[in-house]
Amino acid sequence: MFIYKMLNKKTVFLSLLLLYHSDHVIGQYQEEIITFKSANPFSLNDIIDNLDNQEEQEVFGKLTIPEDTSNLDNKYPLVIGVAGSLGWSDHHYEYLDMYREMGIATFELNSFKSRNIISTVGSQIEVTIASMILDAYRAFEKLASHPRIDKERVSITGWSLGGGVTLFSAWMPLKNIINKNLKFKSHLAYYPPCFIEPENMEFSDSKIHILIGELDNWTPSLPCENLVNKLKKNTDINITVYKNSHHSFDRNSPVIRNEDAYNFSNCLFKMTDDGKILMNYLNIPMSNPTLQKIGFLFCVERGVDYGGNPTSRKKSFEFAKDFMRKTLVE
Repeated sequence: MFIYKMLNKKTVFLSLLLLYHSDHVIGQYQEEIITFKSANPFSLNDIIDNLDNQEEQEVFGKLTIPEDTSNLDNKYPLVIGVAGSLGWSDHHYEYLDMYREMGIATFELNSFKSRNIISTVGSQIEVTIASMILDAYRAFEKLASHPRIDKERVSITGWSLGGGVTLFSAWMPLKNIINKNLKFKSHLAYYPPCFIEPENMEFSDSKIHILIGELDNWTPSLPCENLVNKLKKNTDINITVYKNSHHSFDRNSPVIRNEDAYNFSNCLFKMTDDGKILMNYLNIPMSNPTLQKIGFLFCVERGVDYGGNPTSRKKSFEFAKDFMRKTLVE
């Protein structure tokens, strides 16, 4: 009995040591805060035409690696996750947990916290899609040299604003300016803003998939369906539209109303080859916060509905698991 109690205490001690070790090994995962230099471009055109002159910005994120104690030299595939305008939420972390259980490392990109921003809902100017795309690639560059990451198996996923980052990080005129050498293995975009229609339809040859709700009035599904149909001939892209589902259908919470958020149901903005997003009717580039606010007056309304649909939520997690397994693990 005495020996059993001693062994039991030893087991508890080792378990606690594993959970709270100073090297940030938590359970079977190893966490590491990664910092890198990015910038603060307002528009995609700022990146394409003037990247070298953008204000420098330090950005951080959290890398979590599923520790394989039987092979400490193993290189892991990686998913870079990008949150939406409301920041990181529980359902986002559920996806990252699922990927790690599959043996995939994850990187939680913190574009908002790095700039001391909580949310961009109702403004969309404090941290822009351009800044976050640049952040994602700068993170990729830093992680590509990490000894535990396989740079040939790195995918990106994101939700809402982060879905836009995921989708348009595959737009070649932008990618070629930021980094011609690194390429995401796949892009899985949740309810992205497809109401930005590029004149140049050249996208990456990596697999791209959009998941969106039929009833989405924040980032509506029809522009995404139209964009996919236009790109399909020359791009490995597809879309899943979930019936009776709103924005953030994969949340584990009921549908609610946000009266401050922008409703883009009546918007479709043209984007030039050099990344200028044009106002409807006037065709003036929305190149700064003031011009963007003016441009939004032509089509944007206030008030959106968002929240979970249990059936669509279950299907989206199943799809994501299969998608990342096929593009990163097999």
